[in-house]
Amino acid sequence: MDLPLETLAGAALIVLLAYTVFGLSGFGSSITAMPLLAQLFPLRFAVPLMLILDIAATLLLGLKNRGAVERRELLRLIPFVLVGMVLGVTLLVNAPERALLFLLGSFVLVYAGWSLLFRRGTQTTIATGWAVPLGTVGGVFTALFGTGGPVYVIYLAGRLHDKTVLRATIGTLILITGVSRLVLFGGAGLYTQEGLLLLAAGLLPCAMLGLYIGSRLHHSLPLERVVQGVWAILICGGVSLVWRSLRG
Repeated sequence: MDLPLETLAGAALIVLLAYTVFGLSGFGSSITAMPLLAQLFPLRFAVPLMLILDIAATLLLGLKNRGAVERRELLRLIPFVLVGMVLGVTLLVNAPERALLFLLGSFVLVYAGWSLLFRRGTQTTIATGWAVPLGTVGGVFTALFGTGGPVYVIYLAGRLHDKTVLRATIGTLILITGVSRLVLFGGAGLYTQEGLLLLAAGLLPCAMLGLYIGSRLHHSLPLERVVQGVWAILICGGVSLVWRSLRG
């Protein structure tokens, strides 16, 4: 696959931004990158591409913070996440591209709007029963676009109030779901696409640089303000995806 230089440069900048956010928060790489990468590549190409980068980043972050992982909360979520992932892969392989673009754009817009306007600064505790719907919905969006992280955060942030534990637990969950998706995507033939593995290898240094920058900034920047700034940018990407899907 021969890609224009501007496409490669755009992809590199998107990946750098996405993994800076990931280094800051322990999640958010795919929901940051996908609305922007979808302007450059088909979703069935961009989603497995980001998965390779996500696994590399979460391996690094997860190994670094593995002692802080809250295993009990992971065990509550994982069964329902796996159910959702099977449903999501089925949709990714079979659903029309226009419908997937509309769903991704709508998801980004809803979550960005909620993040900017309605999130409260106070910590609240939610019941363990929320693991069922949030785990399942998160699994669907994880398989479809790699964007289940924010859904998992809604649950885990309501259960874990230590920032380091929350970041490590989210990172570990993303690693587990990433390996599961790798198996599902391989079985669906998504990694036979021309140029995908080569492009992933070329973008990996950008992902590692972003992860390094975000990890360095983790303790010195107010995370909420940074994430709000990212959501504001992504609203434009979400609107563009919805508009493309409606225009066909």
